[in-house]
Order: sequence, then structure tokens, then C-alpha cells
Amino acid sequence: MSETPREHDARDMNRAKPSPQARLSPIWIVPIVAIVIGLWLVYDNYRSRGPLITLTMSNAEGIEAGSTLIKTRNVEVGRVERVQLSDDLTHTVISARMAPDSDAMLTEGSRFWVVKPRIGREGISGLGTVLSGAFIQLQPGRGEPGVREFAVSDQPPVAPADAAGVRVNLISQLGNSLRSGDPVTFQGYTVGRVEEVNFDAEARRMDQRIFIESPYDRLVTDTTRFWSASGVDLRLDADGIRVNVESLEALLGGGVTFGVPEDLPRGNPVADDTTFNLYPDEDSARQGTFNRYLEYVLLVEDTVRGLSRGAPVEFRGVRIGTVAAVPWQFTASQPANRDGFSIPVLIRIEPQRLGVDNQAVDLEEWEQRFRRLFDNGLRASLKSGNLLTGAMFVDINFHRDEAGNYVAETFSDRAVFPITSAGFAHIESQVTSLLTKLNNLEVEPLLAGLDRNLATSEAMLTEVRELSTSLQALLDDPGTRSLPSNLNATLVALQETLEGISPDSNAYRELTGAAERLERMMRDLQPVTRTLNENPRALLFDSLDTDDPQPRAPRRN
Repeated sequence: MSETPREHDARDMNRAKPSPQARLSPIWIVPIVAIVIGLWLVYDNYRSRGPLITLTMSNAEGIEAGSTLIKTRNVEVGRVERVQLSDDLTHTVISARMAPDSDAMLTEGSRFWVVKPRIGREGISGLGTVLSGAFIQLQPGRGEPGVREFAVSDQPPVAPADAAGVRVNLISQLGNSLRSGDPVTFQGYTVGRVEEVNFDAEARRMDQRIFIESPYDRLVTDTTRFWSASGVDLRLDADGIRVNVESLEALLGGGVTFGVPEDLPRGNPVADDTTFNLYPDEDSARQGTFNRYLEYVLLVEDTVRGLSRGAPVEFRGVRIGTVAAVPWQFTASQPANRDGFSIPVLIRIEPQRLGVDNQAVDLEEWEQRFRRLFDNGLRASLKSGNLLTGAMFVDINFHRDEAGNYVAETFSDRAVFPITSAGFAHIESQVTSLLTKLNNLEVEPLLAGLDRNLATSEAMLTEVRELSTSLQALLDDPGTRSLPSNLNATLVALQETLEGISPDSNAYRELTGAAERLERMMRDLQPVTRTLNENPRALLFDSLDTDDPQPRAPRRN
């Protein structure tokens, strides 16, 4: 059965017929715009981001990823993004994102350090981080930009990298106790600080870097000497007692001081990174200026106790040298013309101590001059410089009795300086001889006599004590106490008696008359006395012309 045209048209109308469509639908406009904006934001964020830097430090105390800031002059210039350990677990590695305009700050001389509360000799710092937390401080430096790796210091720098002044390096042997931040003083005034202190294990020395601020950097010249300032320097040596006190800060923690020795010119200013030696004290620094010297050996036959390295060598009180070593080359062979064993002492004669310019020192001429002086009796001897400490020094003087007796000698390729036994060694030998004589004295008889004298003295003291007791009893007797009043009464009676025989009294006139009568009677008796003296018989016979009577003979019955 065939289709009708109407049925054919209806069936065609029920079929889908393709029609042309638009290539971009309006519905895609919104996501496309969002994608474009997102890509633009990503690109803008990537383009506006600053450089990523790497910081290394010993430990990450107080550092937190995402919150710890990096500041310069209290302005945020970066933020820490990640904190992790290094591959060898010896330190921490910090990744920080900097601000876009901070590339000029990231140079070779830039420095980083952590700002946190600190207590030091200069006071308390970083108190503002107690509430806000620690942050990393950036100090821009000089040099080529583009550096991305930095080391974070444990301590803040002493001075900014662009600060006006001079930075010099100091080299010293072990033994000083300098630390970063210690003061650098000039005549007691602080003019700088110690920035870095490092130990060179291979060279076994300390390397220090110091900064001296302007305008005091002009004080550092090519003739400047640096030495340690250890608070209080107390010494007892051959020169006596010396006390040196630096500033109060150096007294508490030490430091460095410098100056130009009086014997040297001021010199010319130095540039950065000039290297100097750091001496342990001022005397060693002054000693370092005397770099032209003659070396001699003293062969000491006496004791060298009290003589030490650095002791002065003097000529009539003027220092002309220094003892370099005690002893020196002790095991070397002694000169053949010496019988005994001598202790070698190395000394240095330093003409620069006499005001001689360094350029004018002719060591050969000085050596010939000393040879002539040796022939004229110039000799060295050890003398005591300080009786309290027993320190000794080398004294050089002329001994006319030694003139013409000089014989040139050498010891271990050094000329021997002639020496004479004098000074303390000579006194010591005399004292030893005196002690020997004292030991030979018989002390026991003296001690026995002394014991007897002490016993006699003790008995005498006993008697004196008894006498004192008797005298005290006598003084305490009532009759002794009334003796002064009786004596006063007797004196009063005597005075009255003397007043009774005064020239105006009757008793005096009667006594005078009796004396006159007695005198007349004595004149009357003088002829009788004279006659009796001439002829005693006149007392019995009237006439002196008659013969002497003869006695009758006795009758006989």
C-alpha cells in the first residue's frame, strides 16, 4: 500500500533536522573571565613577590615559620616561610621571602641577626620583643647585589657596615680573653669595639677584628701599637711595684688599648684591613718597637734565681737592653777555657732605647764599640732590683781592675759578654761566710751563762718584790702617815725658835755678850797657855830659876 503525500509530509516533520550553531556560547563568558582574572592574579602575585633568600644559623630559637618578620630600621622587609634542619643536622636552614624592592639590600656586606631580649655589659636590650616575639634584623651593606644566602649572627654588629671609621685586624698568641663587643680605648677613653674574635687552629693564634669610629680613626697610624687592657695590672718585678688601671668597663671585662710609643713618630693613618700585632701588655708593646739589637750571652757562675725573661739590662741606672732568655741553650757546649759549668743567659742590647733612630742604627759599629769597651773594663753583673720579690736585673758598669783582661769568647754562635761576680751574688757569699762563722761559735756556754743570769735576775726580782711589799706596808703604817704632820709641826717650832734668836731679841743680845766675854777670857788665857807650853813645871813652882828638886832616897831600916 502506497503512502499518500500527506503521510509522507507528516513523517518528514517528525524527523530531527540538523541546524548550524554558534561556536561560543554566552554561558562560557563568566568562567573564561574568572580564569583570566585568576591567571592575572597569579602572574601579578608572582611578579610582585620579592626574592627568596636562605638564612643559616646555629639554632632557630624564637623563629617561627609564617610569623617571624625581617625588619630594617623597624620596617618590615620580609617574612620567614620555612624553618628546617640542614642535611647534616648541624644547623638550621631558614627560607624567607623578601619584599619586591629589597633586592638592593641583599649585598655581600649585608648582615642578619636575631633581635631578642639580651642582658650585657652595656645594659638590657630587646625588651620590645617580649610581647611581639623575636624578629630578624637586616643591616644592608655595600657590595654587589644579588646575594641569596646569608649567615645569621648570634650577636648584633658593633657598628653599621657604612659607619665612618676604620676596621683593623689584630693577631695575638693564645691567652687573651677578648670577646665581641669589648671596648677599644685610647688613654682610658672608649673609641671603638671588638667586632669579631676567631681562633686559627692551624696557626694557633687569635684573630680579632676591631672597629674604631670616626674621628678617632686618625689616631691609628703605621707606628701604633695595640695591647690588651686587663682591668688592673699589678706587677712586682725588678722595677718595683706597678699598678695600671684602665676604664671601669675594661676593669670588669677587659678590652684593647693602643697608642704610639714615645720613641717613635706619630706615623701616617692606615687603611681598612691593616693587620697589627696584639701584645699582652704595654711593656711588651714598647718592647716590640726595639727591633734592632745586639745579642750577647752571659755565662753566670753564680745563681740566677730571681732573674727572669724581660728583666732590664741597665748601664748606671739607664736601661739599654732586655734579658731575652733564662737559661738559653742550656745543653750547648761550654767554652774550652772554662773549668766549671756556667748558666747561659741571653741578653739584648737595644740602641734604640737611647734615642737612636731606627735608620741610624749600625749594628756592626755598635759591636765594635762594645769590643773596645770590654778592653776598658766594661763588665756585667747580677744585682737585686727588689728586695721584696727577689727580682734581679743585669747591671753593666766599668771595673778598672778588669781593664786589659778581656778574652773574646763565643757560646753557641753568640759573643760572650764578660761578667764579674758582684752585686747580690757577692753579698750572698759574704752572708754565707758570716753564717758559717756563726755556726762555728760555741753557743752552749753562752746559753748556760744566760740561764744563770736569768736565774739571778729572777731572784733579784723576787727581792725587789719583797722590798716593794715592805715599803708598801711601811707607807700604810699610821705613824708613817702622821710623819708629814709631825714634820710640819717641827718646822713651825723651828721657825719660831729662829724668830726668837733674831738680832732684835734679848736672847740674841745675851748670846752676843756671852760670846764677847768668852773671847776676852780666851785672850787672857793665851799667856798662861804659852808659859805652860814652854815650861810645864810653872804650873807647880813659882820661880823658874830654881833647880829641879831631887827626890829623897828611901829610908833603910
